[in-house]
Amino acid sequence: MTEKEKMLAGLPYNSRDPELLERYFKARELLSKINTINPRLIEEKAELLNELLGNKSPGVWIESPFYCDYGENISIGKNTFVNTNCMFLDDNRIQIGDNGLIAPYVQIYTATHPLKASDRIKTNGTNSTYITTTQPVVIGNNVWIGGNSVIFPGVTIGDNVTIGAGSVVNKDIPSNVLALGNPCKIIKKLE
Repeated sequence: MTEKEKMLAGLPYNSRDPELLERYFKARELLSKINTINPRLIEEKAELLNELLGNKSPGVWIESPFYCDYGENISIGKNTFVNTNCMFLDDNRIQIGDNGLIAPYVQIYTATHPLKASDRIKTNGTNSTYITTTQPVVIGNNVWIGGNSVIFPGVTIGDNVTIGAGSVVNKDIPSNVLALGNPCKIIKKLE
C-alpha cells in the first residue's frame, strides 16, 4: 500500500513520502499562480483551478487567496462560492455540494493526530516524525458556512444547513438546521 493510499484510507502515513511531496509542491506552484493572477483573467484562473482540484463543477467561484495541501482531493459542486482566505487541508477527501456559500477564513481539516504526545511524536536520533491520520469531510447542497468557522476531520454536514460564523464543527450536522457555536450545536430546524 502506498503512503497516498494509506492517507486516503485513514491509516497512519508518511507525509514526506516522495509521491505526496511531489503533489504538494505541484499544488503550491498552482496556488502561487491562482493567488496572484490578475482577477480579470477569469478563464485562465478557472483553468488553473481545474488543474488543481479533483473536481470543479460549472459556476464555482473561488476568491484569492485560497490555500490547500494537495487540491486533488477536493470536489466542489456547481455554483458554489468560496470566499477569500479559506484553508482546505485535503489530506483526505473534501466534498462540497452544489450552491454552497463558504465565507472568508473558513478552515476545513481532514488531518488529525493522536492527543498524547508520546503517541503523536516518534523520534529516531535527531529526527522526529509526527503520526497523522485522516478522515473525509462531506458538506451537502445549499450549505452556508459562516466566516471563521472550522470544520473538523470526519464531519458530515447535511443539505440546506446554515453554520453560524465562528463555529467549531466537531460533530455531524443533519440537514435543514441552523447550527452555531463552539462546539457547534443545532439551534433550530429550518423549514
